[in-house]
Amino acid sequence: MAKQNFEEAMARLEKITRELEEGELSLEHSLKKFDEGVRLADFCSKTLDEAEKKVEILLKKEGEVVAVPFAEQEEE
Repeated sequence: MAKQNFEEAMARLEKITRELEEGELSLEHSLKKFDEGVRLADFCSKTLDEAEKKVEILLKKEGEVVAVPFAEQEEE
C-alpha cells in the first residue's frame, strides 16, 4: 500500500463500502475490494490509536501539557 494519510484512507474506505453495498460487483471483484477495505480499516485504526497515545502522553506529564516522544514514554 502506498504511503497515505488518514483522510485519504478514510475516503477510500468509504468509497469501497458504498461499492460493496451497491452489490453490483462480481464476487471476485467484491473480495478484492473487501480485502483492500480490511487493510485500510487496519491502517485507520492504528493511526487513531497512535493519535490517542499522543494525547494521553501530552496530558499525563504531572498535570502539565508536555510533548514526549513515544520511545521515551515506553522506556519509563
